[in-house]
Amino acid sequence: MTSDTSGTAEAAAAYTHGAAAAPATRRRSRPRLNKVPEVTVYFWVIKVLCTTVGETAADLLNDKAGLGLTGVSVLMSALLAVVLVVQFRTSAYRAGVYWLAVALISVVGTLVSDNLTDDMGVPLETTTTVFAILLAVVFVAWYRSERTLSIHSIDTTRRESFYWLAVLFTFALGTSAGDLVAERMDLGYWVSAVLFALAIAAIAIARFALGLDAVWSFWIAYVLTRPLGASVGDYLSQPTGDGGLGLGTVVTSALFLTVILGLVVFLAITRKDVTDPLQQEEIATA
Repeated sequence: MTSDTSGTAEAAAAYTHGAAAAPATRRRSRPRLNKVPEVTVYFWVIKVLCTTVGETAADLLNDKAGLGLTGVSVLMSALLAVVLVVQFRTSAYRAGVYWLAVALISVVGTLVSDNLTDDMGVPLETTTTVFAILLAVVFVAWYRSERTLSIHSIDTTRRESFYWLAVLFTFALGTSAGDLVAERMDLGYWVSAVLFALAIAAIAIARFALGLDAVWSFWIAYVLTRPLGASVGDYLSQPTGDGGLGLGTVVTSALFLTVILGLVVFLAITRKDVTDPLQQEEIATA
């Protein structure tokens, strides 16, 4: 009887240990979740709004902060670094953290381009070319490492690192290219905005009507939305004598930040930009 009791106890202990270990095993085997949102109409609207804020907020901080272009650049870069640390430490896409990082990287990308052109006197033709080359290098390294540039599988630290590096250079490239078109070609802000909007529309047509690769369509459109948003921001904020509407950087930045905040809160609540059921569950239980 003692032997039978001992065996029963051991079996019960083994069962209890197995039951306790099972959830941990399932957690360890659970696939990692994508760290960026699905590409929906909300994605593109907020992206354009963030690029507008990146342009106007950079101008505002440069004019009002009293730190100079270099000082503002250092401050915003430090803030971006903190937010990116939080972003990398999250286990899944979080709308608030992600879009805060995008807004800050928009400001920093603008400041990087402005530092080179305004403080160092580097021609816009040169900065546009250099940023295009750097972005191409990131894409090549990313593809050689991961065999894909898709944003639907940003589920490892290395892929996320490539992703944010690419995003930074798209903003810097978009800033330089947008300034080159608007200023060097003397098209004006609203004409530039229309031009870039038409270019994005052409990419959309090529994607859906002509079968252009989805990944390349995304990244080309991502670059083009930067000068589109910047042109819109400049048109709204710059004085009427310079071809703008004269709303000023404070009003324009506040207006677009309010809209961004409203949309991000909406997405955080509804999770309309998250389609993965596992990710829905992860966010809901966080």
